[in-house]
Amino acid sequence: MFVIGSLQVELLIPGCSSLKEKRIVLKSIKTRLHNKFNVSVSEIDYLDKWQRTLIGIVSVSNKKKHAEEILEKVIHFIEREDRVQILDQLIEIL
Repeated sequence: MFVIGSLQVELLIPGCSSLKEKRIVLKSIKTRLHNKFNVSVSEIDYLDKWQRTLIGIVSVSNKKKHAEEILEKVIHFIEREDRVQILDQLIEIL
């Protein structure tokens, strides 16, 4: 049996003045999250907004506790990122 942990994080990117700049910031964050935590990351909303985004992050594990821990670590990692601010977050375990 396996567990799927899902995290939605709404971000404000205050320094962005174009979609290109937003994509550069997001690509950096997405790549580092994938490499550090082995999670899948995708922008899922606000695709045409310069300073706002909603990203979805998914972790698959064999234990609920482990999936929750990974997603909590992802949140703390994003909180330390000085180019973005977390506006909202939601963790769901399936």
